[in-house]
Amino acid sequence: MDLQSISSLKFTGKNVLITGSGTGIGQTIAQKFAEEGANIIIMGRRKEPLDFTASILEKIFKSSSSGAKVLSFPGIDVSDEMGIKDMFADVKNKLGKIDIVINNAGVSGPVKIFPSSSFEEFRDCVSIHLSGSFWTSQNAIPIMEKGGKIITISTYFTEENRFEQRPYRFRTPYTAAQGAKNRLGEALGWELVDKGITSIVTNPGPVHSDRIYKTVYPKAAMEFLRISGYPGLTPQEIGKYAERFFSVMGESQEVVTSGLKDLSSEILRARNDSSGDQESLRGSLSGLLNQTQEIAEKIQNNTRKMISDGEFLTQEQVGEMVLCLADDKMSKLLNSRVIPNDRVFYPVRPSVGSFVPASKDQAALKDKVIIITTNSKREKEILRIRALASALLGYGVKQIVILSSANHAELKEFHTHSIDYLKDDEIERLLRLVKSRFGQIFALIHFTGEFDYSRQILSLQGHEWQSLVDTYINIPYLLIKGAVNSMSGEGAAEDPSKFKSSVGAIVIMGPDAPVGKVSGVVRARSEVFKGALRPLITTINQELSDVLGSFIRSFLVLAGSIEGRQPDEAKLKQSIINLITSPAGFSERIFYIDEGNSK
Repeated sequence: MDLQSISSLKFTGKNVLITGSGTGIGQTIAQKFAEEGANIIIMGRRKEPLDFTASILEKIFKSSSSGAKVLSFPGIDVSDEMGIKDMFADVKNKLGKIDIVINNAGVSGPVKIFPSSSFEEFRDCVSIHLSGSFWTSQNAIPIMEKGGKIITISTYFTEENRFEQRPYRFRTPYTAAQGAKNRLGEALGWELVDKGITSIVTNPGPVHSDRIYKTVYPKAAMEFLRISGYPGLTPQEIGKYAERFFSVMGESQEVVTSGLKDLSSEILRARNDSSGDQESLRGSLSGLLNQTQEIAEKIQNNTRKMISDGEFLTQEQVGEMVLCLADDKMSKLLNSRVIPNDRVFYPVRPSVGSFVPASKDQAALKDKVIIITTNSKREKEILRIRALASALLGYGVKQIVILSSANHAELKEFHTHSIDYLKDDEIERLLRLVKSRFGQIFALIHFTGEFDYSRQILSLQGHEWQSLVDTYINIPYLLIKGAVNSMSGEGAAEDPSKFKSSVGAIVIMGPDAPVGKVSGVVRARSEVFKGALRPLITTINQELSDVLGSFIRSFLVLAGSIEGRQPDEAKLKQSIINLITSPAGFSERIFYIDEGNSK
């Protein structure tokens, strides 16, 4: 290629970093930028895929004679803050700067109902998708110049319209993390204006990939079968041996037959049933495998029907999309926006309301047990809890139990316990204790508190960011999971039939809207973690009602208004009481209680 041709390459001389670039979409994006003359920085957890990607890029550089080069950083997990910092220090030494960052790294996460997911699975998924994007962006910015670009790849499932959410059953950590990631990308766009760096989020819809064909769809299908039950196998067995099923799925008949034979022997040993009918069990295993594949194909076809031409995007098309967004003119036009490139017409029920009607059933509170929890130390939050607890006792509630991460003298008149919210076994232990001492838990109400919206998100130290993730994502998940399992009975997580017809209410009181004269950047910051709570709550409720047949409902209450008015404390207190009195009667799941007119 001659010098004139090289100079015409759009990204000649630019340094582009792509996270999760060893396979799939990340690898394709790296190729697209390499074809346009950019130096490519690839990174990921596994060395072998990165080596393969590097070899592809080297061939592109050689054929174009662009003189570009590739830097590879294996063994880097985007959720590891210190690993990311060290990588960027190395990049600075070798290249001096970064021009474009593509936040692409991600994992499927657990594909199962939320009460059955482990906290480790949940936390790791959130850390990779959300914290990984934050650490990467935050550490890239010091070596970016004016004109730099941050492009974050998210998902169409959590992008929001005014009165609806897009729940994604069996994917609670994924939806929570992606929802916050959308809003984080917007906030970064506001915070980086002075530096001349743009931030854009793109939501490609379903993309042809092994992840959805071999992982997400089959796992969702098997979870359906675990919940609904399958002849010859218990829900516990299906859950325990699911990975063994997936290891033979799509393999030759010989491999499938051998694998199912070994698995049937293992299950009979676990049952301590040496005389069991192995042939019949193998038939059940084979039937389960076939039905899983059939349901997975049905899920895929149903998704196609929501696309006008019935086609998923190719990885090549996603690569072209990202290349377009990295264009100087385009990125300036779209700065701080979430671009829905999914093409999916995804019909969902309205789920957002602004008014909670007065309950006619408040006598139902008499002799009930209610737990109130908080992770906040702020005086305003403690006063709210005190007012709510006093009002509930006035309705004849049998017992109020307050769980808090700190000791509050103002709440000493109530039954209180200190708690470490990040230990799921501690939450389960305390809920069992409350249930054994006072009776069935009727409702759990959690106050998250709020953070300082005047503080730049990009200025947060590592422990401060993690504290926010814990406060607004991990702790609400753990409390909802613990409450639902307690309300449904012992062993429900392993035997989903126990969730059916269970009753109860869970209210998450999210962070207030900012008060006073609110700037755009403050408003954008205030939405980041609400962006996690909204899809988390709607996905949880879809699983409870549509999948598990439960009458437990979880609500998100958000106080304050877009005009910056102080929240109406009396309306807040009464709204929470109304919600827990007859939870199954509400179709909405999210309430902006200060935005509507009183009725």
